[in-house]
Amino acid sequence: MSEPQHEELPEPLAQLADAHGVATGFHGFDGVRHAVRASTLVSVLEALGVPASSPEKVAVSLEHSRDDAWRRMLPPTVVVRHGAAAAVPVHVADGADVEVWIELEAPHDAARGTSGPRPVRERRDATQLDVPVPPQTVDGRRVGRATFEIPADLPLGWHDLHAVSGEARARATLVVTPERLDPPPAPEGRAPWGFMTQLYSVRSRASWGVGDLADLADLAWLSAREAGADFLLINPLHAAEPRTPMTPSPYLPTSRRFVNPLYVRVEDIRETAYLSAADRSLVEWAFDPVRDLGSDPAPIDRDPAWEAKKAALEVVFAAPRSTARQAGFDEFRAGQGRGLEDFATWCALADHYGDAEWPRDVLDPASPAVAGLREQLSDTIDFYCWLQWVADEQLRVAQRTAREAGMCVGIMHDLAVGVHPEGADAWANQSVLARGVSVGAPPDTYNQQGQNWSQPPWHPEALARAGYAPYRDMLRTVLRHAGAIRIDHVIGLFRLWWIPGGARADAGAYVSYDHEALIGILCLEAQRAGATVIGEDLGVFEPWVRDYLAERGVLGTSVLWFEKTDDGAPLAPEDYRPLTLATVTTHDLPPTAGYLAGEHVELRERLGVLTEPVAVVRRQARVERERTVAFLRERGLVGEEPSERELVEALHLMIRQSPAALLGVSLTDAVGERRAQNQPGTDREYPNWRVPLGDSAGNVVMLEDLFDNARLRSLAAAMNQPLPR
Repeated sequence: MSEPQHEELPEPLAQLADAHGVATGFHGFDGVRHAVRASTLVSVLEALGVPASSPEKVAVSLEHSRDDAWRRMLPPTVVVRHGAAAAVPVHVADGADVEVWIELEAPHDAARGTSGPRPVRERRDATQLDVPVPPQTVDGRRVGRATFEIPADLPLGWHDLHAVSGEARARATLVVTPERLDPPPAPEGRAPWGFMTQLYSVRSRASWGVGDLADLADLAWLSAREAGADFLLINPLHAAEPRTPMTPSPYLPTSRRFVNPLYVRVEDIRETAYLSAADRSLVEWAFDPVRDLGSDPAPIDRDPAWEAKKAALEVVFAAPRSTARQAGFDEFRAGQGRGLEDFATWCALADHYGDAEWPRDVLDPASPAVAGLREQLSDTIDFYCWLQWVADEQLRVAQRTAREAGMCVGIMHDLAVGVHPEGADAWANQSVLARGVSVGAPPDTYNQQGQNWSQPPWHPEALARAGYAPYRDMLRTVLRHAGAIRIDHVIGLFRLWWIPGGARADAGAYVSYDHEALIGILCLEAQRAGATVIGEDLGVFEPWVRDYLAERGVLGTSVLWFEKTDDGAPLAPEDYRPLTLATVTTHDLPPTAGYLAGEHVELRERLGVLTEPVAVVRRQARVERERTVAFLRERGLVGEEPSERELVEALHLMIRQSPAALLGVSLTDAVGERRAQNQPGTDREYPNWRVPLGDSAGNVVMLEDLFDNARLRSLAAAMNQPLPR
């Protein structure tokens, strides 16, 4: 980690940063408060659209920021909790009358329907409160502030807030969110548990080299029936590039809203069964080159898999659909609206331009050039819309299969922090994303140089001006067929580490977000979907954040290796937080067998991502293991000379003794895998997100053989056995 900064910040710059939610310092993982460089603050403010490159510009921007709220008749978005009244400021010409009312969300909007005439929306008047506020002179005019009360009995949902004063009119989005989400469903007498896996790594003999949505349904059914699991947590299924090379990381997608069609099982599309003999041969020929990839122990290669699958999908897309099937496709397309059309257009443009640089006027999705290309490429756009429809159908089948097999939760989807800077979401949503900066994390124990995830962050103010619609629509799509959702780096809904372009990962600053809005909207959409929410609340964060999440019914995350007492000893499981998903490990660490052997240290040393001497880190890892094994022995979970399998099972029995609401078991732990899926801080140095599921000897474990694995069956039995009272 860099040395603490002692640079003296100019007071006006510090005030301007504070006015726009940019922190001038932060507490690192070492407990030391570090100051943010002035140059970093300037770059971050400029990315927010706030001129700050000179003392004169700072002065003007600071003066402007003091009057920002008074320039608006209504706030752009108002988010309130159900059952609680709220006061809203309304700015009009000083002394002028103003009328404020609410139009409630129509029932068909709440259900996300699209057909039929638009119903008349119920109107509710807002009451003006007696709150004297002195008027202000803003931009040469006298502006007054009236305060109106939002009624406490408004229903949950997305409403419109209106204000009229003379000729002046304004409309704002009003969101009423749940006070608290319900706890996850639980079988009597125990906490629900489930497997956690990277779907692409779990392949069957029918896969096209990558685990797919048919494998997901089968894995969910087998996990429930053969192992007694209650949920299946998978990696983000977000869309990647529509053409090769495809980015391996599921956490650097082109879109978080839409699905990577690489996961579609071609043979499960209804029209595939009715192909002509000639077309069926084309599909089979496409499969031939990748037929044996599923059993290949080499790193997973998505590129040949997608090229083969895309060729087959184009054949199926061209086949006729029945009237009912076409109507279903049309309804899905209409329901997903402009967001789907923009995503499909970006995919078509990516195909159209290939490796060539896009013309400047095509970088704007609203440009006349793009409008012309939408018409020219309409068939390709139709194809990419259709891919999302068939993926959505297969996701629905997977969740239904999971629940019918007996899972009380089902499929737990994962939401990445952000998107690729040159992807579909960055193109379509550029008005609500900040440019010239990327998202990452400051240094911590496991990533001592910090992390740069190369993703553009939401622009806080622009997102509010958009009524949070892009955020809402993304959540709705991901939650459509989810029993639960895990929010990667949920701290990002409170603050994000912004790194100026070209700067090191440790030379960033935290930017605050309206967490009441972002968490509230997340709770609203999850409640409507009937889904549990889990936040990955690891890393460096303010202590109150976890309390806030628990208050809203959002589960946190407890990882055994990170749960320590103040002196570094293992935390007793009964002292874990109750509202969490408790696990032994994460996808950013080696599986437990590898971690116990210190392979996380050797890997980081080999890849050059350690900043402390390797001997020191090795000693720390050895002490951690010794203290953990001694702790297990004290609790009677292992004997004097435990085997690797016994240690892995004992660690899982330890988290079972916690009050956690959910328990997660890595599928890699269940089969004895030792290789990490991901090494943070690396790119091409390690096969991140490309490691196939293997056993302790590195042999590929196929889905058909998975539940015959002795280690898996033993660990599942340990998770299901009654706990001593």
